[in-house]
Amino acid sequence: HELFGPGPAVYMDPREQENDWDRDLLLDPAWEKQQRKTFTAWCNSHLRKAGTQIENIEEDFRDGLKLMLLLEVISGERLPKPERGKMRVHKINNVNKALDYIASKGVKLVSIGAEEIVDGNAKMTLGMIWTIILRFAIQDISVEETSAKEGLLLWCQRKTAPYKNVNVQNFHISWKDGLAFNALIHRHRPELIDYDKLRKDDPLTNLNNAFEVAEKYLDIPKMMDAEDIVGTLRPDEKAIMTYVSCFYHAFSGAQKAETAANRICKVLAVNQENEHLMEDYEKLASDLLEWIRRTIPWLENRAPEKTMAEMQQKLEDFRGYRRVHKPPKVQEKCQLEINFNTLQTKLRLSNRPAFMPSEGRMVSDINGSWHNLEGAEKGYEEWMLNEIRRLERLDHLAEKFRQKATIHESWTDGKEAMLTQKDYETASLSEVKALLRKHEAFESDLAAHQDRVEQIAAIAQELNELDYYDSPSVNARCQKICEQWDALGSLTQSRRESLERTEKQLESIDELYLEYAKRAAPFNNWMEGAMEDLQDMFIVHNIEEIQGLITAHEQFKSTLPEANKEREAIQAIQAEVQKIAQYNGIKLSGGNPYTTITPKSIDDKWHKVEQLVPQRDRALQEELAKQQSNDHLRRKFATQANIVGPWIQTKMEEIGRISIEMNGTLEDQLVNLREYEQSIIEYKPNIDQLEGDHQLIQEALIFDNSYTAYTMEHLRVGWEQLLTTIARTINEIENQILTRDAKGISQEQLHEYRTSFNHFDKKRTGQMDMDNYRALLVATGNSLGDAEFARIMGIVDPNNSGAVTFQAFIDFMSRETTDTDTADQVIASFKILAADKNFITAEELRRELPPDQAEYCIARMAPYSGPDAKPGALDYMSFSTALYGESDL
Repeated sequence: HELFGPGPAVYMDPREQENDWDRDLLLDPAWEKQQRKTFTAWCNSHLRKAGTQIENIEEDFRDGLKLMLLLEVISGERLPKPERGKMRVHKINNVNKALDYIASKGVKLVSIGAEEIVDGNAKMTLGMIWTIILRFAIQDISVEETSAKEGLLLWCQRKTAPYKNVNVQNFHISWKDGLAFNALIHRHRPELIDYDKLRKDDPLTNLNNAFEVAEKYLDIPKMMDAEDIVGTLRPDEKAIMTYVSCFYHAFSGAQKAETAANRICKVLAVNQENEHLMEDYEKLASDLLEWIRRTIPWLENRAPEKTMAEMQQKLEDFRGYRRVHKPPKVQEKCQLEINFNTLQTKLRLSNRPAFMPSEGRMVSDINGSWHNLEGAEKGYEEWMLNEIRRLERLDHLAEKFRQKATIHESWTDGKEAMLTQKDYETASLSEVKALLRKHEAFESDLAAHQDRVEQIAAIAQELNELDYYDSPSVNARCQKICEQWDALGSLTQSRRESLERTEKQLESIDELYLEYAKRAAPFNNWMEGAMEDLQDMFIVHNIEEIQGLITAHEQFKSTLPEANKEREAIQAIQAEVQKIAQYNGIKLSGGNPYTTITPKSIDDKWHKVEQLVPQRDRALQEELAKQQSNDHLRRKFATQANIVGPWIQTKMEEIGRISIEMNGTLEDQLVNLREYEQSIIEYKPNIDQLEGDHQLIQEALIFDNSYTAYTMEHLRVGWEQLLTTIARTINEIENQILTRDAKGISQEQLHEYRTSFNHFDKKRTGQMDMDNYRALLVATGNSLGDAEFARIMGIVDPNNSGAVTFQAFIDFMSRETTDTDTADQVIASFKILAADKNFITAEELRRELPPDQAEYCIARMAPYSGPDAKPGALDYMSFSTALYGESDL
C-alpha cells in the first residue's frame, strides 16, 4: 500500500514543532527504545521494496545513502545522484541532499544538521525520521476537513466507536490495553479476529494478537513490543502514531477489494487457459507418438516382391504416404512445438512455473521419435529403389532393343520407295542439284545409322546370352533389320548415278535463266521506282518548287524510249529458253529459279507506267495554278503590312517623345493625349483588313511570305503595345494631376520636376537607373549618404527592379515636401470618438461616422482583447496601423 503522496506543505505551527523537538532532546529512555524499534520497522517496510534494510537506525543512515534511497522509495521521485566516497565530506554531502529534499517539501527542520546525522546522534536521527514519517505517512491523512494527527485520531475514533471498552482519545494511553488495535483490524477484517474473546485486563495477549495478525495478514511489520507498551506508564506518542498510520494506509485500500477479486479471476482464467493448453499438448503429443509407433514397423518391412508391377505398387504406396499421410503429421508436430513454446511463454509472463509434460511426451522425446521415423523412412525408400533397379535391368535391356529397333524401322520406313522414284526426270537444274545434295546427305545419314544396326545386333546377342524369355521374337526382328540394311545400300548407289546424268543435261538451260534474271531485276526495280515516283505525293510552298518538279518530270519522259528497248531484249531471252527446251524435249517444271520476275509482270508494270505519266502531268499543272494563287495572296498581305508596320513604329516613337516633353499644363497634355488616342483607334479598320487577308493565307496553308518582314502576330503585338502605351501614358498624366492636387504641388514645381527628370533620363525611356537617380536627387538639393539613399530606393523602387519612374520620383518629392496623415493621427481621432477608451464599440462608430464608413470599420476591426475589454469591443489601433501598411488588415 502507498503510505505517502503529494499534499500541502504545512504541518503544524512552527512554534509547536520547535517545542515538540525541544522536548525530544529530553527523550525518555523507554520512549527512545519504542521510537527506535518503531521507526526502524517503518523504514524497513519501505527499504525492503528496494531490496535492503537497516539494523541500527543511527548508524545505517550516517553515510546518507540509505537515507536518500528511503526518500526515493516513499516519494517515488529521483534525488540527486549520491556521492560514493567514504570520506566524511561525502557523507555530509549525501545527508544534505536528503535534508534539502525534505525541506523542498515544505518541512522546517529545526536544529537538525547533516553533521549530527553523520556523527550518529540518535536523538537527531530519530527526530529526522519522525519528520519524514509526519510528512509522508501522516500529513496526507484527511478525515472531514481534519488532517494529519487530528485526522488520524478522528479516523481511529470513527472506526472503533462501536466496540466496547475502546475509547480512543490520544495516541498513548488509549492504545495501552491493545483493544483499540484489535478493534481496527476487526472493523475491516472481522474474519481475522474473534473480538468477543478479548479481555481488557489482558493487554499483553491483546497487543501480541493484534501485532501478529497485522504482520501475518496485513503486511504491517511488528514495530513495537507489547511488553514495552504495557511496561511504560505512557507509551511514546510518535511510535503509536507511526504504527497506527500503517493500519490507516493498509485499510484505506479496502475499496480495492473488487480490483483484487478481478485480479484473482484474471489469474484463475490464465491458469485455466494454461491448463487447457497443457491438456491439448498432452493429447496431441500422445496421438502423434502413437502414429509414429504404428508407422515405423511398416517402413521397416523389407519383404521383396516378385514382379516389377508389385514393387511399383509398393513404391506408389510409399509416395502416397509421403504426399497424403505424412504432411498433416508434420503440421501437427510443428503446431505441437508452437503450442509448447506459446504455453511456456504464457507461463513465464504470468510468473507460473514452466510446464513439464508427462513422461516420454517432452518435445525432445517427440523429436527423437520423429528422427527414428525419418531414419526408417529413408532406409525403406533406398531399399525399394534398389529392388526396382534390380528388376528393371532385364526389362530395360529388352526395352532398349525394342526402342532402337523401332527407331531404326521408323527411319527406314519409305526409304526404298524414295530411292526408286524418278522425280529427277521432271526437275529443273537447281532441283536436280538439290536432289543430288539431298542424296549426299542421305548417304551420310545411312553411314551414321550403321552404328545403330550394330548396336541392335549386339543387344540381341546379349539378350540371347541372358536367356531372355522372348529371345525368338528378338532374333527374328534383328534378322529382318540386317537384310533390309543390305538392300538400302544397293539402291543408294543406283540413284546417285541417275542424278549425276540428269544434272549435265539441265546446265545449259540454267545459263539462259541466269542471264534473264540479271537483266530483269534492275529493269523491274527501275519500273517500280518510276511508278512510286509518279504516284508520290508532293508538297510545295512556292512557284519555284513546283516548276522544279515539272522540269524533272519532263526529263523522266525523255528516257522512256530507251527503257522500252531493254524490255524487248529481256523478253527475247525468255523466248530463247522455251525454244531450247522444245528442241531437246526437256520438260520445264517451273519458272526461272533465279528470279520471281515473269515476262508477264514486266509487261504489266510497263503498261502501268505508260498510264501514270499523263496523270502526273495533270497533277503538276493543277499544283502550279494553286501556287500562283497563293503568291497573289502573299503580295496582297505584304503590301498592306508594309504600310501598317512602319505606321505603328512611328506612333510608338511619337508617344515616347510626348511622354517626356512638357507642352502646356497637365490638363492640356491630357486633352492632347486623348485626341491622339482617338486618332490611333480610328486606324483600326486597317488592322481588320490585314486580319482578313491573314485569314485567307492561313486557310490556304501558306506559312511563309518573302515579300514582307512583318507577320500578323508581330503586327498584333505592336498594335496592342501601341494601345497599351498610349493608355499608360494617359494614366501617368492623370496620376500626376492627382499627385499635384493631393500634395499641393504647383504647375511650376511639376514642370521643374519633369525638367530635372528628363535631364537625367539619358535614354529617354521615362525611367532611370540607380546612379542617374542619385545624381538627380543631389541636383535637387538632397545631401545623401548610403543609408539614406537605400531608404529612398526602398520607397521609390519597392520591388527592387533597378529602375525609377517619373511617377515614383514625384511621389517621393511630394512626400518629402508636404504633410500627410499618419497612423498615429488616425488613432488619436478614434480615441476621441471612443471617449478616451482603448477600444470602440459598433454603436459609437454608427453614431459618429456616416453609415457606409461606420459599417466599413465594423466589418474590418478585430475584436479588442485587452484587460479592459468589454463585449463587442473593437480594436481601432490595429485597424489604424493596417490602413498605413504597418500591420495586416
